[in-house]
Amino acid sequence: MKQLLLTALLVTAAFGAATDSLKAGKAPLKSAGPLAFGPEGVLFVGDTTGAQVVALDTGDRAASTATVKIEVAGVNQKIAAMLGTAADQILVNDLVVNPISKNIYISVARGRGPDALPVIVKVDAKGALSELSLDNIKNASVTIANAPAAGSNNRQSAITDLSFVSGNVIVAGLSNEEFSSNLRSIPFPFQTAARGASIEFYHGSHAQFETNSPVRTFLPFTINNQDYILAAYTCTPLVKIPVSSLQAGAKVMGTTIAELGAGNRPLDMISYKKDGHDFILMANSSRGVMKLQADKLETYSPITKPVPDKAGVPYETMQDWTGVQQLEKIDNSTAVVLSGAAGNMSLRTMLLP
Repeated sequence: MKQLLLTALLVTAAFGAATDSLKAGKAPLKSAGPLAFGPEGVLFVGDTTGAQVVALDTGDRAASTATVKIEVAGVNQKIAAMLGTAADQILVNDLVVNPISKNIYISVARGRGPDALPVIVKVDAKGALSELSLDNIKNASVTIANAPAAGSNNRQSAITDLSFVSGNVIVAGLSNEEFSSNLRSIPFPFQTAARGASIEFYHGSHAQFETNSPVRTFLPFTINNQDYILAAYTCTPLVKIPVSSLQAGAKVMGTTIAELGAGNRPLDMISYKKDGHDFILMANSSRGVMKLQADKLETYSPITKPVPDKAGVPYETMQDWTGVQQLEKIDNSTAVVLSGAAGNMSLRTMLLP
C-alpha cells in the first residue's frame, strides 16, 4: 500500500511539473506543422511560420485499452466541411496518436499561403472529428532563435519534425548558420531554446558530405542501451546520431547506415516490435512504404564511399501500403495511416506487417 501511495504521489508530481508552466490563454500559433505528444496529454506543435514550438494541454488524459479501428474515407473533405471551407482550401500537415487515450490529432492549415490559419483536429476511436479550440487553452511556447529568416526559402524547413525524448523536445530543421542542418534538444518545461547542433553526414548516392540538407523525418531509437536519433533525408540516406551529442553549438558527424534509393523523399517513420524483433516502417514519396530490419543496427558498417543506389540496412516494400502520406503507431500491432491524393484522403487503422 505504501508503494502504491508513493507511486501515485510521483505520478501527481510529474503531472504538475509538466503542466504548471502552461498558462491559459489564446495559443500563439501562426502555423501548425509537425506534432508530438509529451507527458500527460501535452501536445507539442511545430510552428514554422512563428519559428517556435508550442505546448498545448489537450486535457486528454482518460486512459483507453480499447482496440482502435478507424475507417474515415474522404477525411480531408470531412475536415474541410467541419471548418466551413472546401477541401482544396486545407492542407493536412501531420498526425500523432495520444499514447494515453489513443485519440488521433491532426495538424491542418485552413487556407493557402501566408494567411492560412492553424487548426488542430481530434479524431476519436470511433472516427468522430472535432476541433481542438486554441482560443483559451493552457499553453507555453519557446522561440527558435537561429531559425531561417521569415520570408526566406528555408523558413518552411525551420521545423521539419519533432519528438519528445527523456524530458526534451527534439526538433529537426534548418538554422540560419553556415552548417544549416540542425537538431535542437529543448528541455520541457520550456525556458529558452539553445542554438542546437549542426549535423553533417556522408550521402553515398550524392558522393559527398552534406551539411545543409534538413532531416525530413526521424525517430528516437535505442541501440546497445544508447539513445539515438535515426534521421532520414531526401534521396534517401538513413543516419544515426547519438542523442548525447546534441549540445548547443556542436558540430556532429552522423553515421550513415543505409542508402535507400535516390529520387525519393521520406515522409514519416515509426518503429515497433513483432515476434521478438525490431522493425522500422518508412513512408516515402516515390518508393512506397519500406519495412526495415532493425534488430542489430550497430552491425552495419558506416557508408563512407559512393554507392550506386542502395546499401546498408535491408528492406522490403509493403505492396498493400499504397499512397501513405503519414503513419503513426497505436501499439505494437496497429498503426493509423493517412493515405491517398490531396483531393481524397483516407484515415484508417492497419495491422503492422
